[in-house]
Amino acid sequence: MGNVYTKDIKRVAQELYEKFKDQVTADFYLNKKLVDMYVDVQSKKVKNRIAGYLTRFAKLSKEQATKEVAEEESEE
Repeated sequence: MGNVYTKDIKRVAQELYEKFKDQVTADFYLNKKLVDMYVDVQSKKVKNRIAGYLTRFAKLSKEQATKEVAEEESEE
């Protein structure tokens, strides 16, 4: 079973992704630094959860973009 993320964590991670798409990577530690720079959160646990969800969200977005490109190429 995986972790359940609250709406707040998802919302903050998605907002960060939309604002800083070019800086978000599939690396948790780089995303954690990004969260430290742009989000004012005191709790280490919440920072890690946001960075983890951001990493997962970035991987999923990249996979979806790759699938869409592959489908477009196969149609042509």
